[in-house]
Amino acid sequence: MPEGRRRGILFSKLYSFACFLSKFEDKHAQIGRRGYSRVVYCNDPGNPGAVQLKYRGNFVSTTKYTAVNFIPKSLFEQFRRVANIYFLVVACVSFTPLAPYSAPSVLVPLLVVIGATMAKEGVEDWRRKKQDIEANNRKVRVYRDYTFHEIKWKKLRVGDLVKVCKDEYFPADIILLSSSYEDGICYVETMNLDGETNLKLKHALEVTSHLQDEKSFRQFRAVIKCEDPNENLFSFVGALTYDGKEYPLSIKQLLLRDSKLKNTEYIYGVVVFTGHDTKVMQNATDPPSKRSKIEKKMDKIIYILFSTLIVIASVGSVFFGIETKKDISGGKYRRWYLRPDDSTVFYDPKRSLLAAFLHFFTALMLYGYLIPISLYVSIEIVKVLQSIFINQDQDMYDEETNRPAHARTSNLNEELGQVYTILSDKTGTLTCNSMEFMKCSIAGTDYGRGTTEVERALMRRRGALSEPGDASNDVQSHDGDAMDFRRLIRGFNFRDERIMNGQWVNQPHPDIIQKFFRVLAICHTAIPVVDKESGEIFYEAESPDEAAFIIAAREVGFEFYGRTQTSISLHELDYETGKKVDRVYELLQVLEFSSARKRMSVVVRNAENQLLLLCKGADSVMFERLSQDGRLFESQTRDHIKKYAEDGLRTMVIAYRELGEEEYKSWDEEFRMAKTSVTVYHDVLVDEAADKIERNLILLGATAVEDKLQKGVPECIKKLSRAGIKIWVLTGDKMETAVNIGYACSLLRQDMKQIIITLDSPDIDALEKQGDKEAIAKASLESITKQIREGISQINSAKQSSNSAKESTILFGLIIDGKSLDFSLEKNVVKSFFELAINCSSVICCRSSPKQKARVTRLVKEGTSKTTLSIGDGANDVGMLQEADIGVGISGVEGMQICYFFYKNITFGFTLFWFEALASFSGQPAYNDWYMSFYNVFFTSLPVIALGVFDQDVSARFCLEYPILYSEGVENILFSWPRILGWMFNGFISSIIIFFSTTKFMTNQAFRRDGQVLDYEILGVTMYTCVVWAVNCQMALSINYFTWIQHLFIWGSIAFWYIFLIIYGSLPSTISTTAYQVFVEACAPSVLYWLVTPFVVICTLLPYFCYRAFQTRFKPMLHDIIQIKRLEDSETLNTPTLHGQLKDRLLHLRERLMHREL
Repeated sequence: MPEGRRRGILFSKLYSFACFLSKFEDKHAQIGRRGYSRVVYCNDPGNPGAVQLKYRGNFVSTTKYTAVNFIPKSLFEQFRRVANIYFLVVACVSFTPLAPYSAPSVLVPLLVVIGATMAKEGVEDWRRKKQDIEANNRKVRVYRDYTFHEIKWKKLRVGDLVKVCKDEYFPADIILLSSSYEDGICYVETMNLDGETNLKLKHALEVTSHLQDEKSFRQFRAVIKCEDPNENLFSFVGALTYDGKEYPLSIKQLLLRDSKLKNTEYIYGVVVFTGHDTKVMQNATDPPSKRSKIEKKMDKIIYILFSTLIVIASVGSVFFGIETKKDISGGKYRRWYLRPDDSTVFYDPKRSLLAAFLHFFTALMLYGYLIPISLYVSIEIVKVLQSIFINQDQDMYDEETNRPAHARTSNLNEELGQVYTILSDKTGTLTCNSMEFMKCSIAGTDYGRGTTEVERALMRRRGALSEPGDASNDVQSHDGDAMDFRRLIRGFNFRDERIMNGQWVNQPHPDIIQKFFRVLAICHTAIPVVDKESGEIFYEAESPDEAAFIIAAREVGFEFYGRTQTSISLHELDYETGKKVDRVYELLQVLEFSSARKRMSVVVRNAENQLLLLCKGADSVMFERLSQDGRLFESQTRDHIKKYAEDGLRTMVIAYRELGEEEYKSWDEEFRMAKTSVTVYHDVLVDEAADKIERNLILLGATAVEDKLQKGVPECIKKLSRAGIKIWVLTGDKMETAVNIGYACSLLRQDMKQIIITLDSPDIDALEKQGDKEAIAKASLESITKQIREGISQINSAKQSSNSAKESTILFGLIIDGKSLDFSLEKNVVKSFFELAINCSSVICCRSSPKQKARVTRLVKEGTSKTTLSIGDGANDVGMLQEADIGVGISGVEGMQICYFFYKNITFGFTLFWFEALASFSGQPAYNDWYMSFYNVFFTSLPVIALGVFDQDVSARFCLEYPILYSEGVENILFSWPRILGWMFNGFISSIIIFFSTTKFMTNQAFRRDGQVLDYEILGVTMYTCVVWAVNCQMALSINYFTWIQHLFIWGSIAFWYIFLIIYGSLPSTISTTAYQVFVEACAPSVLYWLVTPFVVICTLLPYFCYRAFQTRFKPMLHDIIQIKRLEDSETLNTPTLHGQLKDRLLHLRERLMHREL
């Protein structure tokens, strides 16, 4: 049975909604041809034609892996890392006699590293899988077996008849058949698709709008022929065949998956696209296998280490071959103790060349510790821990929504410190999705005391944020006004004691004020809904702007409380009697707002039998429609509108006129004829008829509403700009909306020249009416190419003039709409478009589809070869987010972390090489097998993890105070090739100091009390101890911000080495081999061991310590200067030397940022 069907309001009978009725156009002739071949049998699953059509199901998957491909695909991901390939080969070769150590000592760490990384990937993908499971298992009501049953989304099929209720998401792309409204309209929220918060009106075909209950659906059979699945969210072509007649279908009847039903109790519809065939999924891209730029650079560094490895292995093999050949000379044995007369192929003086060749592979494995096997897994651990800290960061917690930050992936944390371009959505990202009525101009008088974000920014620059007595202050001293704002009203931030609490009746023009707010209360398409529990009225409006106008009228004394098909009812404050009265206005016509008309009007009859046309619209179309007598306050109103726009507010002009009976009857007849016309000029005739009556208006005033920005957005954008980061806004909103927000959030400024690229021109409009697609495409491409050339010419001219006059460079802002963007991204034009865009300070792309957002992001990423960051809040941003480089992280840490990894491995690896040289390159390792295996896993890995997670070179307060600090990441200072090679050289020097100092001080003298000298095992333990101490103390020197965790990890790693020596050395000698009791019985009792260790460690750290002392004093990096500032007291902070040094450094970095790639 039909439930809760709304009968009073037949919007389809009014002009604006009648225009939603579909009609056959030229593009419908393509149905049945290529690209338009889809056939849907509605509510007829048994039809033979339906059985043959094997369309996709409604199951959706957004995961990177499946149960089948997880192991092979994730293994492929792991072995894209060149170091892992090397260790895999080494692990395989370790089972042969070539290996200088046991196979388990290599295989176990590799399995741990690969397994941990695969587990992390699996966990993150499982989170995505759970989201898919939740979506696929949502319930929807489907008509089967003559009744509606609840089934899961994933079981939905093409042709199914479904019922969706209020505030539910559409499970697939659906053709609307009927709704709870008698004439089949419904409201849809598409914020997840195009970012817009205003509701879209959809309209069922009149022939199906009567279908309401199970009985009526029993006999319902129809066939839909339409376009094939595609990504275009804003168009749809199809035809419905029902009862032997064919009816055209358009986007007006299509309800898209992931959009939500609003302000409508329920709808019935037929599924046409399911699963990955739906338009939103067609816009989605497969989850990419992203790798950060640092990770890619790590591969290049490892190639360098591989080259080093091959060189030293080759050197060792050559010397080994030479020494081996000398062992038998003239029948004499030089190294007789090696038994060259009874040797294997691995050591055969008679085949020294072959022995040297085989030794090369042994050396490759032995010196393989130059390659840090734990580097990748340590970085993975750091990223996961960083993500946990991001999720728990109190500064990123939103109290209003009770939501913390949520890092969905940790793969690309480090990239945030290197962002060059930010690409952001607007709605819900820069703004709060809410409009607030702030100010108004009535009868030439400016009303409203509130301040906008833009006004506050201007006052801050002028140093007058809260001057006493300033009319723009937020807090007023008037008791009456204060009473109004004891409770916050959503959508209403208007403060003025002259208007509120009925005081408007005492103003000079109360009659005009009354008419002004009457227009706001009547000229709309909203529906009042009464809350049954509280009795309060709230409004279901198509857009937040419209709701804000109605709420403003209510707060002033003109409450809209009732609507029928033919009337609108208000509670009004009568300024003559001072009492509230109920007034009913007969609703005759609604001429709704559209992007082409830029205005909305209603025709009503009041209780005094007067015919009134009430109109609101953009100033660009309203002022030209004023009568000579209606321009009394035009000059003042224009000035106020200009001021509102400068304050970042969205303005609307309010006007009216009184109609004569004969005039209205004549127009009404002409208008009805235009509406019922069936020519290709139907829309033109309707617009012309509407235009005739919307003239000779009388100006009442103007409104100003604020699209409320997210907290701190202007300040944030200002700091990002100071940090040298470029910002692009990609939004599905209209151009006017996007530009207003651009001003409000300081993305666009008054001193910035705008370059607008659009296809909104009379020539293109004329071609579109003719329907010649080829001509339209050709003319559009020529127009866009010309506009881009002109834009580039403007910028070049401005640069030349500023250089010659030695003035500051003029800034440009680029604004481009969706249609123009399509042509700008074509092969022949895209380079010119990118050249234009990259030379503009700000770029705003309006009416952008999800696919366009992804393509623009790819263009910026590939064109700049720099790191890109995308920010979005809906499904329409998924492609953009996936195409961009990064997620969330901490600036600069990973570069230091990775450099340290190479340092410690080069330090360790080259001590093996020096020992090999001492031992005639015999292939004998200096250390026990498990010493080498545990070096990267236990003794040196935890401190570097602590560095990556906890270290701060500069506090958050100083980072915000000096955004230019961020340039160290953008300029890649902390992970540049000179810095990387410097750390490698430091490791090389450290290995020389450790090896030669240890051998010099400990060989050729008594080591034990009984006079015994040290042996191979003791030398290995002493060197290894010095290495562990040196690399961990090096980490302590590099840390800027100590926590107890870092102390625990650094000194705990060193302590664990001694604990391991004791435990491992106590095992039987068959297991512990060269480590058997070596510490307890030999090293610990020796005074020489305890004296050599600190001496060698201090000598090893001295070069780096001297270098950093010199650099900090004479060539400090920017963060060094800020660290000094943090440590100095307030008196020292004011010294001219520090401030002069800081100022010079800042200026130098700003110059570099201004000139890079421009």
